[in-house]
Amino acid sequence: MAIHTRICHVTSVHPANDVRVFYKECVSLASKYEVYLIAPNIDDDVFHGVHRVGVVLPQGRLKRQLYLSRVLRKAIEINASIYHLHDPELLPIGVKLKKKGKKVIFDSHEDVPMQILTKEYLPNWCRKPLSDVYALYERHYLKQYDALVTVTPSILDRLTLINKNSVMVTNYPEYKELPPHEPNQDGTHYICFAGGVDERYLHENVIESLQYTNTRYLLAGECFIPSYFAKLQSLPCWNRVDYQGNLPPERVMDLYLKSDVGIVLLDYLPNVGYHRGTLGVLKMFEYMMAGIPVIATDLELWKEIIEGHNCGICVNPHDIQAIADAINQMINDPEKARRMGENGRKAVKEKYNWGTQKEILLNLYNNLLQ
Repeated sequence: MAIHTRICHVTSVHPANDVRVFYKECVSLASKYEVYLIAPNIDDDVFHGVHRVGVVLPQGRLKRQLYLSRVLRKAIEINASIYHLHDPELLPIGVKLKKKGKKVIFDSHEDVPMQILTKEYLPNWCRKPLSDVYALYERHYLKQYDALVTVTPSILDRLTLINKNSVMVTNYPEYKELPPHEPNQDGTHYICFAGGVDERYLHENVIESLQYTNTRYLLAGECFIPSYFAKLQSLPCWNRVDYQGNLPPERVMDLYLKSDVGIVLLDYLPNVGYHRGTLGVLKMFEYMMAGIPVIATDLELWKEIIEGHNCGICVNPHDIQAIADAINQMINDPEKARRMGENGRKAVKEKYNWGTQKEILLNLYNNLLQ
């Protein structure tokens, strides 16, 4: 198809610079198509070849529902051949676009029916009924879509039962050649994490494990729950945490290259398949690309990658001593850590990179347009 074929990604929740929605999918597609992105509360612009179009929406899920007609009007105005939607609240809009003869894709970033089961603000008695109702609601709409996209095998298995034209496009990183990791001149050892400073990643367990190691924790990212951040600051080993705040992408890579080990302890959650796990978390692959060994939760999918490529150690994220032992193994055997880092970098270069996923995405679009 020619470059003037117009496609439009739509989100009412994600920011206009979202890594998956904008930098991976929209920018990749802009090499072949005329790409628009509708996103909330931004000024219209053209960035990396993508036309970004703002829609004014209020904060808060319930208030936003009253204004989603604005999103539909803007989508119709753009008049694209394919629309690619990213939020469950937009499911009815996709069907309305289909009635106008458009091709529509839904991108399921998470397993929402399972996620509802973990919502602490919902009383226990109503979580299962709400999850079941949402699953029926979702099924009603998704079976009418032209294609579904998701990030991880457990969600793909479920979506394929609803719509056979479902594919997995995973959030692997854009591969970049980075300088080799060098030990810190002052002899200080660091473990690192850059991303969401929230309860899912069990930072309190990482910090507690520091008492059994000779390391410091380089922690970067935004924390949206002040009470959780206060909890972390109250821990005895907080004085061994170097909190960096929210860093731009280029500074994140500098953080990795300064570190001896990258750590990502994702809790066992229903929306990531419990012990099966997700491939939607980018941290693990970024550590591998940076050439540092990984300590990660012993989720089945993660173990297959980390142990299969011998690039790190998987642990129970609630076992403080196991976390500390894994850190000590890396710090006390720098040659082993170096080999693991090299193995991880090689795996990302050959397999776990965005280039492999970009081809899946482009093929999906090509087939729909034909």
